Amino acid sequence: MKLVHTIDDLRAALRPYHSPALVPTMGNLHDGHLELVRTAKPLGDVTVTSVFVNRLQFAPHEDFDTYPRTLEADCRKLESVGCDVVFAPSEKEMYPEPQGFKVTPPTELADILEGHFRPGFFTGVCTVVMKLFQCAFSEAKGERFAVFGKKDYQQQMVIRNMVKQFALPITIVGSETQRAPDGLALSSRNGYLSEAERAEAVQLSLALRALGRDALAAADGLERHLPELERRAMEGLAARGWQPDYLTVRRRADLQAPKAGDPLVVLGAARLGKTRLIDNFEI
Repeated sequence: MKLVHTIDDLRAALRPYHSPALVPTMGNLHDGHLELVRTAKPLGDVTVTSVFVNRLQFAPHEDFDTYPRTLEADCRKLESVGCDVVFAPSEKEMYPEPQGFKVTPPTELADILEGHFRPGFFTGVCTVVMKLFQCAFSEAKGERFAVFGKKDYQQQMVIRNMVKQFALPITIVGSETQRAPDGLALSSRNGYLSEAERAEAVQLSLALRALGRDALAAADGLERHLPELERRAMEGLAARGWQPDYLTVRRRADLQAPKAGDPLVVLGAARLGKTRLIDNFEI
């Protein structure tokens, strides 16, 4: 496995290959990230994982400065699952000057749910992902692949739409959410939880599953009953000491309010102590 830190070195490392598969990450890797690499391995002829904590997607009050940087351990894990190239640029390498040009996604997708509670988040995501695509795919002669986890459901949808609207020759591949034995979605931020919080954390996924069951049971009158179902789900978590941002049922196609017969996804975000967790299930 080759570790590179500059864009020029990344392009040189990938030049002999035709069809790269990219896994963008912010590091502090867990089994969920490694599953992304396993998904990427059979897609192309070289597997690339980027490790970069992107300042542009953090609000001033969020955890950019304290976000764990664990490159040495990350590289050991990546090598164990057959990653070929790790791209770990510095902030100066990725942003040698202030990033004045940014990719701003449409408000109807980017300013709801996560975007509502984290203003500007998806502009930061789209900008860095577009730049990573330019870094990793500029030498490619064949098909290009990028793998993203379904745990970040809205993020994956935003990126798919970005690739489509810019006519980028890149195939976006989704990888299923990886979970602990008790059902908690794997996340780098799970490491912030105390022992007691970790035991409680599974309640988010349980609340979402319950909301999904209630929504399916109310299918014929979903539009009428959904606000009350969502309110009860939020109140149930809050009663356990959580601070929920949203627990909601949306249509899978565009994350707008559902109508009877729409394929659905249930999504949630809530803070437990100082740690904000997200999860989702297609139903």
